[in-house]
Amino acid sequence: MSDLTAVKALVFDVFGTVVDWRTSLITDFMWWGRQRGISADWTALVDGWRGMYMASMDEVRKHPERGYVMLDDLHRRSLDKLVAQFAIKGLTEADLDYLTKGWHRLNPWPDSVAGLTRLKTKFVISPLSNGNVALLTNMAKFAGLPWDLILSAELFEHYKPDPETYLGAARLLCLKPDEVMIVAAHNGDLAAAQKNGLKTAFVARPTEYGPLQKVDFEATGNWDIVAKDFGGIADRLGC
Repeated sequence: MSDLTAVKALVFDVFGTVVDWRTSLITDFMWWGRQRGISADWTALVDGWRGMYMASMDEVRKHPERGYVMLDDLHRRSLDKLVAQFAIKGLTEADLDYLTKGWHRLNPWPDSVAGLTRLKTKFVISPLSNGNVALLTNMAKFAGLPWDLILSAELFEHYKPDPETYLGAARLLCLKPDEVMIVAAHNGDLAAAQKNGLKTAFVARPTEYGPLQKVDFEATGNWDIVAKDFGGIADRLGC
């Protein structure tokens, strides 16, 4: 049993951990496409879009001389490539903006809001996401996520799993790294955070990628908490 008595704040991975990005986007785009009379394989587009996510952030890391690029802009660049690849015709600039901002309109997993609300009674709670500040703020309004503040990779101009994100979150909260616990459905995120001194909690989201899910069905590291949902984390932390 880990000693968690020093923990004062919980920070959360968001895409896949707090919100169900895949189902949200596919449902949104299918409805929108019908309204606009635009036909496309929206499931393939969404899966392809997420498939470009890590590579787009790696490109920012490889070229620091070009400056930091926020996730909204990376999402738009990836979308432009996918629209061409899938030969989707008739999209206006407003349409492309609507699709890009789909990442601002993601629905929470069923346990997310209730679990966060419980955890908020005892801890400072915040996202620690690669999403930019506007994206995370709009998502919180849309999904009813009760954050105390928004911590984003944009604030540190580094994407996870760069150390600057985890250590930057602790610094802005005026806490030591071991006074911050990160909650994620991704073992790699937790491993990077743990390496930088943060406490860790794992929640499995085995349907995040739908039939394409290949990893993160279960905890694979020595995490401080492993729970089936946010309510289980609240139980362990006495909320």
